[in-house]
Amino acid sequence: MIEEPYRWVEAIANRREYIEHQLAGGSPIAALSYRDGILLFTLGRERQKLFEIYDRIGLGAIGHPGDIERLRMTAIEITSTEGFARSAHDVSLRRLANYSLSPALKAAFEQVYGPPYLARMLFAELSRDGGRNTFLRLDYDGAIHTNGGAFGKALEDFGVISGTPASTAKMEQFLRKQTLPAASLEKALEIALDAWTVGHMTLTGEPTEELPADEDIAKYRTEQLAGATIEAAILTEAGAQAITWRTLKDAEIRPGLEKR
Repeated sequence: MIEEPYRWVEAIANRREYIEHQLAGGSPIAALSYRDGILLFTLGRERQKLFEIYDRIGLGAIGHPGDIERLRMTAIEITSTEGFARSAHDVSLRRLANYSLSPALKAAFEQVYGPPYLARMLFAELSRDGGRNTFLRLDYDGAIHTNGGAFGKALEDFGVISGTPASTAKMEQFLRKQTLPAASLEKALEIALDAWTVGHMTLTGEPTEELPADEDIAKYRTEQLAGATIEAAILTEAGAQAITWRTLKDAEIRPGLEKR
């Protein structure tokens, strides 16, 4: 393998193809800014996909449950250690991704004699002092995709992950047409559900330039809501408590989404 580099390249290509196949059916996750903070949203039938990491940082992930749990615990340990050694204000999503998680994922992916992580993660960080929220997608190979703000890319008020690149692109295309971050929580839930619907509808089939028609989205949304559990959480400073993370119960938000 060392003497014949092309075999390493071939092994990496095969590994990427295998992982993409394993992730292809993953339920999409949308995170978006709204008037009072950040909403994370998905639909599922079995496993939890949304997690609190530290203070103002949340995580959504698809992939193998064991790998997601290992990465989640690593993220919690890193942020907790830094917050204890310095302060909570020193804990940063960009530092967590760039200096800790991304190198570990890249090393595991490129070491073809060991197992890679079967996981795709979406992080959201609530801003301080009225700034813009941060959304960051971290892939199994260590690749980082942010919501902009650097290298001339406009800052976007959302982040998404899905099982396929085409599905992810469609969700982003849909969300760019929405009015964020001025939306209320109720409106943000509707937008997030429609973004999830667009992502789930386009997991399979040939990619197209156009978004699905509104009536097709509405029909598919109703069908999926009937058989799935809503998982949602918010990061917000609104309210009397200092805790920024709050899980939204299915029964709390389902009536408003089903009556549309």
